[in-house]
Amino acid sequence: MEGGKGLRAASPLHTFEPLRRTALNRIFAAFYTCAIIVLLYRHAQALLNYSTTSLLYFSITLSLLISDLVLAFMWAAAQAFRVRPIRRKEFPENLKRVIKEEDFPGLDVFICTADPFKEPPMNVVNTALSLMAYDYPPEKISVYVSDDGGSALTLFAFTEAAKFASYWLPFCRENNLMERSPEVYFASSNLSWSPEFEKIKMMYENMKAKVEHVVDKGEISDEYIIDNPHREAFKKWTKDFTRTDHPAVIQVILDRSDREDKDVSGNYLPNLIYVSRQKSKTSPHHFKAGALNALLRVSAVMTNAPIVLTQDCDMFSNDPKTPLRLLCYLSDPAIQSNLAYVQFPQRFHDKNKDDIYGCEYKRLFKINPLGFDGLMGPNYVGSGCFFQRRAFFGGPSELVPPEFDELNPNHVVDKPIKSQEILEFAHHVAGCNYENQTKWGYLNGFRYGSLVEDYYTGFRLQCEGWKSLFCNPKRAAFLGDNPITIIDLLGQCKRWCIGLFEVAFSKYNTLIYGSRSMGIFMGLAYSHYAFWPLWCIPVIHYSFLPQLALLNKVCILPKTSEPWFFLYVFLFLGAYGQDFLDFVLDGGSVKRWWNAQRMWMIRGLTCYLFGSVEYLLKSLGISTHGFTLTSKVQDDEQSKRYWQGTFEFGVASPLFVPLTMAAIINLFSFLYGLKEFLVGSNIMDGGLFLQMVLSGLIVLNCLPIYGAIALRNDKGKMPTQVTVIATFLSAALSSSAYLIFNQ
Repeated sequence: MEGGKGLRAASPLHTFEPLRRTALNRIFAAFYTCAIIVLLYRHAQALLNYSTTSLLYFSITLSLLISDLVLAFMWAAAQAFRVRPIRRKEFPENLKRVIKEEDFPGLDVFICTADPFKEPPMNVVNTALSLMAYDYPPEKISVYVSDDGGSALTLFAFTEAAKFASYWLPFCRENNLMERSPEVYFASSNLSWSPEFEKIKMMYENMKAKVEHVVDKGEISDEYIIDNPHREAFKKWTKDFTRTDHPAVIQVILDRSDREDKDVSGNYLPNLIYVSRQKSKTSPHHFKAGALNALLRVSAVMTNAPIVLTQDCDMFSNDPKTPLRLLCYLSDPAIQSNLAYVQFPQRFHDKNKDDIYGCEYKRLFKINPLGFDGLMGPNYVGSGCFFQRRAFFGGPSELVPPEFDELNPNHVVDKPIKSQEILEFAHHVAGCNYENQTKWGYLNGFRYGSLVEDYYTGFRLQCEGWKSLFCNPKRAAFLGDNPITIIDLLGQCKRWCIGLFEVAFSKYNTLIYGSRSMGIFMGLAYSHYAFWPLWCIPVIHYSFLPQLALLNKVCILPKTSEPWFFLYVFLFLGAYGQDFLDFVLDGGSVKRWWNAQRMWMIRGLTCYLFGSVEYLLKSLGISTHGFTLTSKVQDDEQSKRYWQGTFEFGVASPLFVPLTMAAIINLFSFLYGLKEFLVGSNIMDGGLFLQMVLSGLIVLNCLPIYGAIALRNDKGKMPTQVTVIATFLSAALSSSAYLIFNQ
């Protein structure tokens, strides 16, 4: 199937094809649905026979029904991704047939950072330099760095990066580099030495040392402020300036209209603008969505490019031709008019061999978007996404409201970005009171109301009638860093869970509002994510109840001699088998799949549970929460253990208590079942076989936890405090279960 009308069939701009296994997925879904219905019928029948059973067995059956209903709903919602998955391919080499380079649209790049101590400025600098070095007309690129922490250290890092950029960008072009993040390029193993290479590397190392010295010291010495413009810029950081209460700071670091801001080969440099929006203790901050909306307005005042790229501060460009892939779609009039964004997958370059924490989220970032793409397009995942600016100002068939005339996406900026008029207006729209009594964040721009502003914004745009596309080239367009400690990973996921529930239980809920606006399959696809935290219900249930029953020789799952036994086996193997095939067919290894499903269990016992509880408490007005950054700083010892494939705990977090409890109870229940089997007990015929197998599988998943509890002495082991609390609670839970089962 072809795209790009007006071209010969032999030279399309883009094509797509359906996945070959779609028909098999549909057949399997029909059989699996029948099996689910039969299972739910069994539970319902058991509940209806309550008069002949005890209250205990009624309670167990009801809990089984609730858990299996959640599993059934999540499985059914996931089938939306299998209705019509497609895979796309672009042909940027054919672009020259339809568009000249001078007609390329402008590109505004948004990079967000918030804390120089958790997100090292050199990481942000490398991201920015890799994007500035795109194979795209530099006079068409403007890079905006949003510093939501309002740190002079970040501004200093970019003033140094601007000097280096005048050498780095020509070096990339002349040597046709693919890795245009300096840190990544100089760390690669296939470098060829030359005097030019040695010179540019020395310049980078000097810049890096200077920036890291300033960050370590926490202040900028006078020796580093070399001219009056720099001195005036840093004077804005007064004693009253705090990260939560400060005026707007907008500093033009590179201006392509300035004759002095050219690279050493005499070519234009992209615009580089530092932005820290105004903050006040009495005004809402709206976290990342608020920062992005401030960038949207400031960029509209200064450059107003029709294309906007949002990028995380640690996700650098891995392919300088990425914007050309975007143009393959935007140059096609058949899809351009209602295309809101093109999403590239998040991929990571610093995972250990087996990805022990399942950080690549293969299903979230690569597999499910193919299914989304066959419907109305993928969800927005916060980074590596190119938007049409017009999409932020109403539906595709709507006119831009009159209140946006001053920031109209079609407005042509005809004044230098350093002019007094432009700078004053830019500071005005970056003010914390600018959005008062407006539709910003609610009907326009990046949407407020959820900690997962990316997911929510994409959902709302598609409900308005916009479509999106998933672009997944063989060479990753962007690569980033992933957490190397489990506490950072779980903390990030807990924030996602709270934000997803904020969408699920809002008036714009995915199941009703989403299905009505986009159709049932898109509504189900978005609901699969919105109700992610509900996974904690079946995971906790199947991690504790069958095991406690096994310890008391109580059968709650079918016996091997019953027909129901084969139903359970089919449901278990079917779900895991389909997930395994999807994972492996997408290029994953067996070991990575095992680690990914292990992390699913761990998240169910930790962040899904705590995220659900925290959302519930917040809804009742009992607790509040805020945006927590995932640290990008890597400790040497932690890095060493991560690359050795060792789990990193080390922090006495409440998140680890239910996980450790599950590990302890499953170990004892499995050993008890094994002992009963070895002494000749009727565990096979007595109906406890499935419970023993389930305990054994969880024990296998918990092997890293047992090592962290008993076999390690490093700083990454499970804290003794957590182990003691979990052991005490496990004993209390087991004693309570004994009293209940034997009353």
